[in-house]
Amino acid sequence: MKENIKRYIRVGTDYYKIIYVPLSSKDTLITLKKWKYEVLLRDYSREEIEKIPKLDGFCVHPDHINYKKIVNGTFYNKYLPLKVKPKKGNCKTILAFVEHIFGKQFELGLDYIQVLFLYPKERLPILALVSSSRETGKSTFLYFLKLIFDGNMTILNNEDLRSNFNSEWISKILLAVDETFLDKKSDSERLKNLSTAKFYKHEAKGQDRYEVEFFGKFILCSNNEDNFINIDQQETRYWVRKIPVLKHKDDLILDKIKNEIPAFLHYLKERKLSTKKQTRMWFTTDQIKTDALIKLKRNNRGRMEREILNMAEYIMDTENIEIVKVAPKDIIDWLKYSGFRNPTFSNVKYILANNWGLVPEKNSNSYTGYHFDYTGTVVSYPRKGRYYSITREFISNLND
Repeated sequence: MKENIKRYIRVGTDYYKIIYVPLSSKDTLITLKKWKYEVLLRDYSREEIEKIPKLDGFCVHPDHINYKKIVNGTFYNKYLPLKVKPKKGNCKTILAFVEHIFGKQFELGLDYIQVLFLYPKERLPILALVSSSRETGKSTFLYFLKLIFDGNMTILNNEDLRSNFNSEWISKILLAVDETFLDKKSDSERLKNLSTAKFYKHEAKGQDRYEVEFFGKFILCSNNEDNFINIDQQETRYWVRKIPVLKHKDDLILDKIKNEIPAFLHYLKERKLSTKKQTRMWFTTDQIKTDALIKLKRNNRGRMEREILNMAEYIMDTENIEIVKVAPKDIIDWLKYSGFRNPTFSNVKYILANNWGLVPEKNSNSYTGYHFDYTGTVVSYPRKGRYYSITREFISNLND
């Protein structure tokens, strides 16, 4: 039986077939597959082929309220319409589950999902759900969002994110990484760049690269609370939440959630946002600050950085002072005393300036320096140079 010619489009000089892939959930996944003109000629007449829509290119235009498959008349929208439509009803299971995930930040959590639904082009922070415990609902939260955003969300593994080929996820609005462990500096840099990128290069095997608008938001899930990703001390793009164990296990919760999604979308359409956009990622740093984020940053400090802090605090306690004035050369001496073999000026200066945001004195001034003698006693001596000031309050704030 001949298929409907409407299942084909021509984009530029290439033909594509719109494929509906059946899933085990009984849903379908819509994909595009290149189709040869010679094959079309075997199945259809030239007159029928001439009826295939001729488009100029692809675009990504996310919109859940006024969705258009063809944008500006000649561009095929690779973003997919939502299958579920808002409908008034009860969504108490979903609201209780969202409250479990976001705890005291429940209203912010609702805002996060509401912005995704109503304003999908807005940037949002990198949401990280962590817990060393099992049965917390982290993965269930990903499946919940997948039920809403369907083909516009994908769940990746660590290697997918590291790969240069991104054609499978570049048009998605939600990119979730389950069992996240991105310990390389390059991993975190890529994630940071993607989280704020307005455009990104589409790359597929055997195809030329081309630039597309990028609206992806990232959600990370990990059983490693301490160091699942390499994160800078000054980083502001992460919203890290430690998820508690579910109080009551419900094996049918996803079925209940699925049934309530139309009512939940209606609820989001009617709900008034509790926040206004204040930063490029909607929320302020203070709004999404959590103990889990502080713990992650603290554990991401290198051994050298931790040792400098400990020694500065020890000098303050020993000398009964609130501030230590120190030049990089002083710190190098401290580190050598502590057993570091080859501490360098550049490493020390990077910690002081980049990690801690400290600025040295503009001019060379006299100050009291400190070192440790062979017995471990703190010894003070006059020094002169462009020193940095480390205060007890600064260390306390850094740790908090």
